[in-house]
Amino acid sequence: MTATTTAGTTGTTRTAKATDAAGPTARTAAPVPVLWLALLATPIAAGANAPVLILPGMARSLGVATGTAAWLLTAFGWAMAVGTPLLAGLLRRRGLPAVLRLSTLLVLAGTLLVVVSPWLALTLFGRCAQAAGGAGLVAAAISLAGTARRMGVISAGFGMLGATGPLLGRALADAASWRIALTVSALSLLAVPAVGRRAGAANPPAPGRFDGRGAALLTALATALVLLPTAPLAALGGALVAAALLALHVRRRPEGFVPAALLRRPVFVVSALLALALSASYFTLLFSVPRLLADRAGWDTASAGTGQLAALLAGSALSWLLAAASARMSRTAVRTVLVSLGALAALAGIFATSGPLLLAATAAGVFTASAANAVLSTHAVAAASDPAQRPAAIGLFTLCYQLGGAFGPAVAALLVLGS
Repeated sequence: MTATTTAGTTGTTRTAKATDAAGPTARTAAPVPVLWLALLATPIAAGANAPVLILPGMARSLGVATGTAAWLLTAFGWAMAVGTPLLAGLLRRRGLPAVLRLSTLLVLAGTLLVVVSPWLALTLFGRCAQAAGGAGLVAAAISLAGTARRMGVISAGFGMLGATGPLLGRALADAASWRIALTVSALSLLAVPAVGRRAGAANPPAPGRFDGRGAALLTALATALVLLPTAPLAALGGALVAAALLALHVRRRPEGFVPAALLRRPVFVVSALLALALSASYFTLLFSVPRLLADRAGWDTASAGTGQLAALLAGSALSWLLAAASARMSRTAVRTVLVSLGALAALAGIFATSGPLLLAATAAGVFTASAANAVLSTHAVAAASDPAQRPAAIGLFTLCYQLGGAFGPAVAALLVLGS
């Protein structure tokens, strides 16, 4: 928030500098209330996880095998991963109103397809549209958050709604239809008018042409990485080719879709890679712990599900405390806390045989992942010396976090679920 007129020119200048250092928000007369931003960003987390417990029923309704219907989960994750940097690129070049309009259109169109489609292929298109539109709304919310404390509210809400998504989806499916369960992410549209009115001139369009080739190469790279668990050799080859071509393109066009200046900033690179690692660790625990509770501690399915839900809610809520305290901590201290707790969570997942310890590992995993998303995103975005590059920093950082969500289940399947 800008200084009042009684504070004088010096106070105004100091506040403006502090605003620039705080994170991705452009200067506005008054920040958008964080609860509106949370409503804008978090329903997609529940929407992403809503099919988990109702997938067999969805498969029967669509006339396909459950394994085939699981592509609804993969497609959603892919579209959100690639949609985040693409919509952030639109935010950079066309500004916030364009992103809100396109994201709203995608969510509405995708939700309509999900509700009326009798075929899997059309339902897949609907889920992809929902995910891409939701990714744009998440990018918009992050761009307006401005501080780690406000990002902490968004990130904690993301974790909590993600944790309740499977149970919410099953409840809606039992009460009405699985199609209604897949419309949960559309609740984010309730915040669009308020955010659009209150955002003011945040994120004005940057000059220059849209780098279509850079966007296409990054999309190809992200797609290959997302497909690593399902087609390892082909995906690895595609990822290497796409990465090489993207590196050459960045050298030719350093101010393009992937700004070279960001990749040269250690703060950005370390923040993004650490977020990827903590996200992958958390999602590995998320999918492994229910099986480990049964195998090592003898818990039944109901007890394991209830315990894990409580752990996820507690860890997500507590992550806000680190986000709120991070403004008084050095970057090194924040990273030390995240790495230490993340390592302890992973070690507990590997060696613990006690049910409470496994649940503590789950809580620590979601705590570090959510806190990393909140705090490290502000570090990553602050690394952009040019304010016009901040939407690109948001998109690339969030892409890394989303890739962790793609790798985690694959690691769990390899180490635990397949045994």
